[in-house]
Amino acid sequence: MPPTYGLFIAALAASALAPAAAAPGPPLNLTFPPHPPASALANVIEDHFIGLSWELSSFDTLWGVSVNRQPTAMQNYLHNLIARMSKPLRIRVGGNGMDGSTYVPDLPVPIEHVDPDAYFNDIPVNFGSIFFDLLNGMADKVGEMQFSVGLSMRDPHNFEAVAQLGKAARDKLGKRLDSMFLGNEPDLYAGHGERHEYDIETYIPELEQAVAELDKVGALGDSPILGGPTICCRWDLHDILDAGMDQLPYKYYTLQRYPNHACQGLTDRNQNLTYYLSHSNVEPYLGWQTQGILQAQQAGVPVIMSEYNSVACGGTYISSTFAMSLWAVDVGLKAATMNYSAVFLHTREFDIQYNLFDPPTPTTGTEPGWRTGSPYYAALFLSEITDADGSVVVELDLNSNRTGVSDNFAAYGIYDQAGKTRGKIALINFTNDTQVFDIPADVSNTIEYRLLQAPSVWERTNISWAGQTISTNGDLEGDQATIEMTCDDGCRLTIPGPSAALVVLGTGSGKLFQGNSTIAGIGAYISGASPLAAHTGAYWRSAIVTGIVGTWFAMF
Repeated sequence: MPPTYGLFIAALAASALAPAAAAPGPPLNLTFPPHPPASALANVIEDHFIGLSWELSSFDTLWGVSVNRQPTAMQNYLHNLIARMSKPLRIRVGGNGMDGSTYVPDLPVPIEHVDPDAYFNDIPVNFGSIFFDLLNGMADKVGEMQFSVGLSMRDPHNFEAVAQLGKAARDKLGKRLDSMFLGNEPDLYAGHGERHEYDIETYIPELEQAVAELDKVGALGDSPILGGPTICCRWDLHDILDAGMDQLPYKYYTLQRYPNHACQGLTDRNQNLTYYLSHSNVEPYLGWQTQGILQAQQAGVPVIMSEYNSVACGGTYISSTFAMSLWAVDVGLKAATMNYSAVFLHTREFDIQYNLFDPPTPTTGTEPGWRTGSPYYAALFLSEITDADGSVVVELDLNSNRTGVSDNFAAYGIYDQAGKTRGKIALINFTNDTQVFDIPADVSNTIEYRLLQAPSVWERTNISWAGQTISTNGDLEGDQATIEMTCDDGCRLTIPGPSAALVVLGTGSGKLFQGNSTIAGIGAYISGASPLAAHTGAYWRSAIVTGIVGTWFAMF
């Protein structure tokens, strides 16, 4: 169906605002070796590489206030990702707010705001055991998830309470508790006025004290479950490990990083979209802790990017553009080549510009009208890159080590079966022009691929993955589009700009998700209707017609 006149004008206007792109150049030749280099085999990523990170203070506005009233839109957002993975979806709840919050077990609501004048980048709350019920309730509805829960390190006189939270997390979540992240950005405690002259020499003894308290109440168990240090800015991981953290029972070492921030307002730097369209900026952004990551790898401890997005402190107007979909894909893929074991895209309270999704208002999450942010589409893309048996990601050469190649393109090779076989290729075109990529004849006889695309890098809503766009109930609308090609003499792919392509070697392999991942209909939004008691794909297919018709009649 041709686009409407209004959509055409909007796309034309957006294209006019986009940064000028170079004229389409000659085809780019890919080199995809049969086997990855030995060094790459040290980082086999699992089939849940992409996770989601949440601030505690707004959690109930997104996941609901009770197990019986959990937004169907959120059920769909989560299940869209779960359906594309063979392992549980990674969920982290933490952030600055959780680092200053208090666990009150018998609190009658999941979250209670205690400071109406709190700084919007650090909102402390009280939260109770219902919080854990919401986590379990959602997993029961949409499929298995594994949770990482934040524990505070701010107050060294309150570690007993922190230990009680850790014990409650273990008791309430059971096998779904993957880890507990101890502390959030301790390298900023002094700068933010939380602690006086706080440094690594102070941090390590307090860390040992907190671990001892957790162990005392039985929160740690027999296998490592802690994550940290979750630094962002001023400390180095290798210094922390050398100071004694490497002697503590950690499951993960965690880092979080934003390439820019808006903590002091708008600047030329945090509004510069061009930075995010340059592939060469990704490696320096991710490589700030290379020495510590290598040290962790040698010790056999995975390193996780526990939080990332475009611009810290809530983003700027560029944070909701399609450019950030492509950038977040590029960051995820590049992180896999740089020994990160998982990455978590971060989302916050209502109307934050880099959010993955927003309800209609903070108090109407169980109503229709949700808005999908551009970074969510990156999560969809990244949820399909990995293999059930593990994957190894390498950056591919374009035209012999990128000689003369624009910085507006990127290519990655993804080896399946823990690095044994070539499985997929990911291509990114940051420009507004089409670009041809040539795949050699010896790579595969056939391919199939899907596109993440939009009319321009400035687009905010007309974004699609495999031909589908997210609707106001978190469901994918439109026909799923997969393009197949025969490659007897190699394949020439014409990739539109701007877009990212996920190419699967071979066809009919089942490596891409097929079908409808919608799990919850809109019928539950009817005023006074009972929440959906069971949520399965079969239920949705049988209920979609009656749910929509029922809602339609209820309007009259």
